[in-house]
Amino acid sequence: MTDYTELLGDDGPLAQHVPGFSPRREQQRMATAVAAAIDNQDQLIVEAGTGTGKTFAYLMPVLHSGQRVIISTGTRHLQDQLFNHDLPKVREALQVPVKTALLKGRSNYLCHHRLALATDEGRLPARQLHELERVRAWSARTRSGDIAGLGEVPEHSPVWPRVTSTADNCLGQECDYFRDCFVVKARRAAMEADVVVINHHLLFADMALKEEGFGELLPGVDAVIIDEAHQLPEVASLFFGTSVSSHQLLDLGRDIQLEHVREAGDMAELPEAAQRLEHIVRQLRLALGGQDRRAAWEAVEDNADVTASLAELAAGLEQLVDWLQVASERGKGLESCWQRARVLQERLLQFQQESAVDSIQWFETRRRSFRLNQTPLDVAPAFSRALEVLPATWVFTSATLAVGSSFEHYAARLGLDAAQTLQLDSPFDYNRNALLYLPQNMPEPNAREYTRTVVERAREVLAASAGRAFLLFTSHAALREAASLLEDDFNYPLLVQGSKPRNELLEEFRQLGNAVLLGTSSFWEGVDVRGEALSCVIIDKLPFASPGDPVLQARIDAMRTQGRNPFMEYQLPQAVIALKQGVGRLIRDVDDRGVLVICDPRLQSRSYGRVFLGSLPDMPVIREAGPMHDFFIGDGYSVADVSSREQGIR
Repeated sequence: MTDYTELLGDDGPLAQHVPGFSPRREQQRMATAVAAAIDNQDQLIVEAGTGTGKTFAYLMPVLHSGQRVIISTGTRHLQDQLFNHDLPKVREALQVPVKTALLKGRSNYLCHHRLALATDEGRLPARQLHELERVRAWSARTRSGDIAGLGEVPEHSPVWPRVTSTADNCLGQECDYFRDCFVVKARRAAMEADVVVINHHLLFADMALKEEGFGELLPGVDAVIIDEAHQLPEVASLFFGTSVSSHQLLDLGRDIQLEHVREAGDMAELPEAAQRLEHIVRQLRLALGGQDRRAAWEAVEDNADVTASLAELAAGLEQLVDWLQVASERGKGLESCWQRARVLQERLLQFQQESAVDSIQWFETRRRSFRLNQTPLDVAPAFSRALEVLPATWVFTSATLAVGSSFEHYAARLGLDAAQTLQLDSPFDYNRNALLYLPQNMPEPNAREYTRTVVERAREVLAASAGRAFLLFTSHAALREAASLLEDDFNYPLLVQGSKPRNELLEEFRQLGNAVLLGTSSFWEGVDVRGEALSCVIIDKLPFASPGDPVLQARIDAMRTQGRNPFMEYQLPQAVIALKQGVGRLIRDVDDRGVLVICDPRLQSRSYGRVFLGSLPDMPVIREAGPMHDFFIGDGYSVADVSSREQGIR
C-alpha cells in the first residue's frame, strides 16, 4: 500500500511543488484511511479539525487510485476552489494523467433557448435590459457558458434566472439549441472524466434520478468523496421531499405566455389562463399572511381564505394542463410547459392529501413568495436505499461531524450504520494561541435585556481586541438589535450582514483590518479570514435550532412518540455541531491567535454545557477579562501563562 507518510512528508511531491506546504501527521493519517476505504470499498466518516488539510488528504489517494471518483462540495465557491486550485496542484505534484471535470447545476449555465425568449420578451427595466445585452455579447465568446465567468453582471441579478434553465423548463433533446447546449457539453465532459467535482445539490439531483433508473452521472463511479459533509442531511431532506413554490408557478405562467407568442398565437385562451394562474398565486401569498414565516401547514389549513385560494390554484392548474395538452402539439416549448404543469399539479394534489406519518407538511413565506413543502421526518431510509443501488466507496468528511468523540448522531441521520470512523483534532496549537472567555453574570438567554448585555460585554472585549472581530448571532432579531445598539458611539468600522453581499463584506473586513462584522448563520461556516484582521469571535447564544421550526417540531414529536429523548439525541448534537462551525472561524492558520467569547451562561449552569465544552478545541478558559487584555496587548504574552493563573472549567 502507498506510504502517505512519505508522500505527504518533508520530501514528498507536495512539499516540492506547493509553496508553504508543511507535513501534518493528521493529514497523513486521513490520507491513509481514505486510501484504505477506496481499496476496500468501505464507508468512512472523517472529522478533520481545522488545519488538517483534508482536501490534500483525500486528493492524494483519489488521484493515486486510478479509479473514477466524484467529489461533492457544499457550495459553488468551494467547487471552484477545489477544481481551479487544489486539484491542479496535486495532479501536477503527482504527475498523474488524470482527466478532471467541473460540473455545476444547470442554473449555472447560460441557456441559448432561454436567452432567445428573454430577448424576444423585451419587457424589462432599463438596468436589466443593459445586463441582458451584456449577457448576449458574452454568449458569443464564452466556451463553458458558466455564468461565473461574466463578472460584469451581479450574481443575484434578476436577469440570470431568465437566461438559465431549470430541470422544469429545460426542453432536453427537443431544444433547437441542443447541439450547442452548455449543460450537455459539461455533462459530456463529466461522463468522460476520471475525477468530477460537483456540489451536494447536484449529487442528490442525480441520486434521486438514479433511484428511479434515470441517473446519468453516478453509475459506474468507484468512489464518492463528500466534503463539507455536515450539510448533507439537510440537503437530503430537500431532495427526498417535494415542494411547490410561487417561483415555479409564476415562471410557468410567464413561459407559457412567451411560448404562446412563438408557437400558438391564435390560442387566446392560453395566455388568459396563464395570467389567471399568476393572479391566483399572488392571492394565495396574501392569504398566507404578510410576514416572513415558517410553520406547519396545520397552522393555516383551516383558514377559509387559504383553503379557497388553494382550491382555486388546483382548479387553475387543471385548466392550464387541459389547454396545454392541446397546445403541446404546436411546439416543443409548449410541450415542455405542459409537462411542467402536470408535475406541479401532481405535487399540489399530493400536498392537499393527508400527510403521511413519516413526513411533515409545512410552508414558508417571504415578502413576495411562498413554498409548500412535504419533507420526510427521517432521510436515513431513503439515503440508505440510494447507497444500496450505488455500490462504491463513500467518504464523508468535515471539520464538524462528531459530538465529543462520537459520530453516532451523524451516522444515524444518514443511515450509515456500517461506516468506519476517524476523528482527527486540529493541528493548530489552541492551547498557546487561543483563549476561551466565558463572561460572568449574564442574564438567561430568554431575558429581555440579554442582547443589550451581550453588546455591553462585547464592547469591553472589542476595546481590548481593537475591533478585529466577528459577532455571531443565532437570530436576525438579535443581530438587528445589536447593530442598532452599536451604531452610535462606536470606535470601529461596523459591517452588518444584509447591508452588502457576503463576499463584499468579507473583502471589506479583510482590507479594513480593525472592523467588527455582525452576522447570523451564513457567517458561522464557510468563511475563511486568516491573520490579525480576525482576532476575536463573539457568540451570543448556544445555537439551538428554533423550537418554532415546523420540521424540527415534527421530528421532536415523532421521537417522543417512540419513547426517545429528542433533546439529547437530536437537538443537543445539532447545536454542538453548529457551535463547532462558529468556533472554527477563529483560528484559520498556524500563526493565527485569537479570543473566543461565548456569552451564553448555560455553558456553565447546565449539565449539557460540558457536552459543548468537550467538543471544542482544548484551550485555556477564563472567566474574567484581565488575562484577555494581557493576551491582546501584552508584549510577547503567551496564552500558556493563563492556565497557571486562571482555572478553566474543563
